[in-house]
Order: sequence, then structure tokens, then C-alpha cells
Amino acid sequence: METSGGLAEAASLPWRPRTHAGTLRRQEVLWTAWTSWVVFLFTAPGVALIAIEPLTLPAALLCFAHAWAVPWIQARRGATWIVPIGSERSAARRRDGDAAAESAALGLLGDLVGHRQRELLSETGVAGERGSLGVWLVGEQGAILVRPGGRRLDCWCVRVAEHSDLPAGDRVAHLLLALREDEAGFAKVANFGFSGAWWRVRRHVPKRARPAVDAARQAAAASDRSAS
Repeated sequence: METSGGLAEAASLPWRPRTHAGTLRRQEVLWTAWTSWVVFLFTAPGVALIAIEPLTLPAALLCFAHAWAVPWIQARRGATWIVPIGSERSAARRRDGDAAAESAALGLLGDLVGHRQRELLSETGVAGERGSLGVWLVGEQGAILVRPGGRRLDCWCVRVAEHSDLPAGDRVAHLLLALREDEAGFAKVANFGFSGAWWRVRRHVPKRARPAVDAARQAAAASDRSAS
């Protein structure tokens, strides 16, 4: 464990700084700058080709397609890390005879969250948790952080690797408890994979989990208004 009582996993990564509002904001700015650079890098040659010779339109369209596709792929990769409990990807990990263990794990996970969060968990397969950095949505293999105001979403890849045979509910419960114990340490251990506008991420989130994104955005927007 860290001397501050944080996660032992965070203490084992001394080269990574602990995440707080300032470091997270810098990461978000870098992602915005990277996305803008990619769009410019492919759009500018396309515009130049058309300006020089209109007949090069097919080549210019290929440049524009790359400008759209690269950020789209990055957003999709980040959004699909949040695997809902009970999804096809989750079921593929389940072994025969695990139904009873899965049911028990879901019951224990339900005991960790409040009434409204329990309903959302049952409906969407992801667990919600309000933290100092925003509103978190936790799935089996990752998490989405809805930032205050609800306009930006950050995607994280994190999983319980040493207990890969655990039922899905237990894996989510482990991540949720780690987040509650040490939010900054949780973010330090997780791999920051994408940051962007909410609409860019939401459309790639598994359909079942999208209502959780909407609920988290409403909660984040409400907390931002109350803080101001």
C-alpha cells in the first residue's frame, strides 16, 4: 500500500504521477491537440489538391476520409473497453456451470451500489460512481469518466488481470471498490485511452450501456451547475 493508504497497484508504478484534476486536464488538452492535428494533417492536403487541380477530387476525398476515420477509430477503441455485464463479450468468458456464481456475484455487486445505481446496473450492465474527477461508469474491462459539465468523456482500460476467472460481477466489484478506495490511484493504474466530446464516445458505447452514459452526463451537468 501507499503511505497515504492508496492502492498497492498504484504504489507499484512509481514512474506514473498520481492523477488529479490538473494532470487529467493536461491529458485532455493533449488529446484535443492530437485530434486537431490529425484532422489538419489529412484535411490540408485534400484542400490543396482541389485548389491545384479539381480533377484530383478522388484523392482529396481519400484524405478527408482519413481525417474522419483516425479519430473515429480511436473513439471506438476507447468506448468499447467498457464491457457491460451480460454482453456477448462477457458471456464468451463464462464457463459452463458458472451461472450460479455469476448470479451470486451480481447480488453482491448490487449491495455495493445505491437503489438508483442498482436499477441502472441491472438495465445497462455497468456500475456508476460519483468521484471528485467526475462521474465514473465501470464495466468489466474499463471505465468511462464523464467530466463535470457532461460535455467531455475520458476512456480508461483497466481490468482485474490476476483474477481473470472471476465472475463478471466480481470483476466489476473489484474495480468499483478500488475506485472508491483511491480514485487518483485508480486513474493512475488505468490506461488512459481516449478523451473527447461526449457524442463522439457515446455512439460507440455498446447500445445497452448508452442510457448509463446519458444518466452520468445528467448527473455531471447537475453537479457542475450546483458547484457554480
